[in-house]
Amino acid sequence: MNRCNMAVLVAFLLACGPSGSADPGIASQRSDAFSSARRCAKFRMIDLDPGGAGSHAQAVNAAGQVVGFNQDGGFSWTKEGGMIKLGTCSPAALSERGQVVGSLDNFQPCSWTKEGGVVDLAPPGTGGYATAVNDRGQVVGFAVSASSHLGHAFLWTKRGGMVDLGTLNGIDGISSIAMAINERGQVVGYSSAGDVGTHAFSWTREEGMRDLGTLGGVNSFAVAVNAKGQVVGSSTLDGDVFTTTAHAFLWTKKGGMIDLGTLGGSWSFAAAVNERGQVVGSSAIAGDAAAHSFSWTKEGGMVDLGTLGGADSGASGLNDEGQVVGTSDVLDQGASASGVPIIPRHAFSWTEECGMTDLGTLGGTVSMAYGVNARGQVVGDSLTGAADNQIHATLWEPQHSVP
Repeated sequence: MNRCNMAVLVAFLLACGPSGSADPGIASQRSDAFSSARRCAKFRMIDLDPGGAGSHAQAVNAAGQVVGFNQDGGFSWTKEGGMIKLGTCSPAALSERGQVVGSLDNFQPCSWTKEGGVVDLAPPGTGGYATAVNDRGQVVGFAVSASSHLGHAFLWTKRGGMVDLGTLNGIDGISSIAMAINERGQVVGYSSAGDVGTHAFSWTREEGMRDLGTLGGVNSFAVAVNAKGQVVGSSTLDGDVFTTTAHAFLWTKKGGMIDLGTLGGSWSFAAAVNERGQVVGSSAIAGDAAAHSFSWTKEGGMVDLGTLGGADSGASGLNDEGQVVGTSDVLDQGASASGVPIIPRHAFSWTEECGMTDLGTLGGTVSMAYGVNARGQVVGDSLTGAADNQIHATLWEPQHSVP
């Protein structure tokens, strides 16, 4: 799926004067107030696998369909139909049309649809996994042939099958992986580039694989792309080799790769970008004392989203209205039976109007949020806190507003 829209795409109220025409000033004020209230909604937690022996939620689309896996293999969950088994296809991504992609138990890329069931995407003798799918049914990922231990990025379509996207500079004996695809069919990822390290790439049918370069260092990695072709990822700086000193970047065809900076520390990593060009991820703060979630925009630069009272937080996704989700340490700490400190970590939802909201847990000390859809539904996992303290796939649904 694309970088999702917010919970209630557009919330507005129309105020009409005596003539029946809208008063733009009043309408704007009411719209802003209503939108803010919706963004401050409380959340209701839903255990997607009650009684299960452990499960993980991977993604959610605008229809509220959630995909993940448990001890029985992959699953798709909806409020109306409950949990449907996907067999041996473990999901990695989900389109707005409900197509699921991932990997089979025997390490082969797979696709699942309600109409067609599970489909093995790879030719005989080829392994790998699928990482992303768009609403046109184009699937990307990583495939390894039987004759080589090195994999290449691939693009799969129902009509054309699996196409090898190659590597940067066309060098044999090196690998590449596709991480994301937008609705125009633009693929991004990273590839070995011979003696010059690993570089982020963008691939289109017209241009082939383009090297996006680096921020002066040896390595760069692209992880997401929006419909406008804005690519985000991370890159090492001049003289740096290790990603522990990498910076988040935004790449455009016109402007090239720009450094998004940090929150005062030595590193930052981008995780996602929405259709507005807003980027989220994690960054070290001053002195590298901790890592905080960030939101970056062209107008406002990099903003520290803070934490839930603990030391660290990290953003993992956002929608088109700027609702950000991720995981944060919380202030309260306990200790295990052996006396080892326990640092509780909770899933969060953040908006500019309401700041960071603790989404809570199913009873345990840890929950994690991975994605958010156009309706503001957040998907992730939580420890149950029961005797066995299993981790369960979890959906957080926005409820009544808090003005």
